[in-house]
Amino acid sequence: MARYAGPVCRLCRREGVKLYLKGERCYTGKCAIDRRAYAPGQHGAARRKMSEYALHLREKQKARRIYGVLERQFRRYVGMAERAHGVTGEALLQTLERRLDNIVYRLGFAASRAEARMMVTHGHFTVNGRKVNIPSYLVRPGDEVAVREKSRSLPRFQENVAQSAGRVLPEWLSTDREAMRGTMLRLPTRDEIDVPIKEHLIVEHYSR
Repeated sequence: MARYAGPVCRLCRREGVKLYLKGERCYTGKCAIDRRAYAPGQHGAARRKMSEYALHLREKQKARRIYGVLERQFRRYVGMAERAHGVTGEALLQTLERRLDNIVYRLGFAASRAEARMMVTHGHFTVNGRKVNIPSYLVRPGDEVAVREKSRSLPRFQENVAQSAGRVLPEWLSTDREAMRGTMLRLPTRDEIDVPIKEHLIVEHYSR
């Protein structure tokens, strides 16, 4: 399976915003973008005027990197959003939010989406009582996502649940942290998706 295996802090610096790819480290003074708030590379600190195409491209790359999706799959999500009812940009973000690895992260069972992806791949989660090890599995309203019973005692899950106690849970999700399970109540609205993305630029990029 293809995936990005390079330094993820470099991605945040390239996009100029925190993408929260390293969990708790992103909230500390060790965060790379807090220390060097410019693009990586020899000429990263130079200011350049971006073209319209570059603005669209950067927005698309930012969304891909936040959710950990490669180009081919991201393009498929855009196609799904274009066929859906309503606003295409909002439908795209709703599809990305429905990914199982994102739901696991939102529920507080993982410190980052990358960690959530790894945990799902290793078979630590069930959806409606059935084991699912596909991070891109799209959760539907009413589905229950839970940590498998034999995995609940693992120290990493205990630590993540404890650290997520102070995290604000989105209103479109509900959770029982003691039982390590949660439910997707409904699709999120655009106001409830707290990602720094201008989705209309992504739609325009693929409409060229």
